[in-house]
Amino acid sequence: MCRHLAYLGPRTPIGEVVMAPEHSLFRQSWAPRRQAHGTVNADGFGVGWYASGDPVPARYRRAGPIWGDLSFADLARVVRTGALMAAVRDATEASADGEAGASPFAAGTWLFSHNGAIRDWPHAVADLAASLPPADLLGLEARCDSAFVWALVLRRLRLGHEPPEALAEAVEQLAGASPDSRLNLLLMDGETIAATAWGDTLWYLAEPDRGVVVASEPYDQDPGWTEVPDRTLLTATRTDVLLTALKEASR
Repeated sequence: MCRHLAYLGPRTPIGEVVMAPEHSLFRQSWAPRRQAHGTVNADGFGVGWYASGDPVPARYRRAGPIWGDLSFADLARVVRTGALMAAVRDATEASADGEAGASPFAAGTWLFSHNGAIRDWPHAVADLAASLPPADLLGLEARCDSAFVWALVLRRLRLGHEPPEALAEAVEQLAGASPDSRLNLLLMDGETIAATAWGDTLWYLAEPDRGVVVASEPYDQDPGWTEVPDRTLLTATRTDVLLTALKEASR
């Protein structure tokens, strides 16, 4: 459920990444090609992007389907950026939390998205919830599983963990508590992307003149797209992509 992507590269209109390609994220909202769980991503959408000279990203999120928002089409046509994250949502619980439940989530310089679902939510993660400081739980932007996953990742970032480490530890912990969960995560700060493939598809396209795109599925027919193996951590900059095997969750 859900489709998402992150982009680092030359400054370009948001629409050139999110809407223009033949099999763009926009089209994936109703016709995904590689989505194994769910068929329509109409429970909300969001885009976060970084403006030159400002490390704190802006966001545009809505509770409805991306194809029904004419204002976003105008925004995507004129706003240019060299770093963005976008997602279309198929909610674990349909329409849960409205706009607040739509990725990307944000804190400081970070943007975050979760493609997947926590099995037996929220009961399976009750012990994990109890391990978080009360202020973190009270500060959840939404009551959905994705917002909770973000709280676990953000806690680690605030403790000084590097982004890849924060994602890997959160995935291992969540998979241990709820073994059948799907935990494809995206995290970026405007200069780097960290992502996990855990239970759903993940691909990347990296070219010297186009930067790097990390996405749930390819948005065009470029032969340079590479599938990320399941149970893998991806770390990317505008010039490099590193893949590292994730540890299986401890039971």
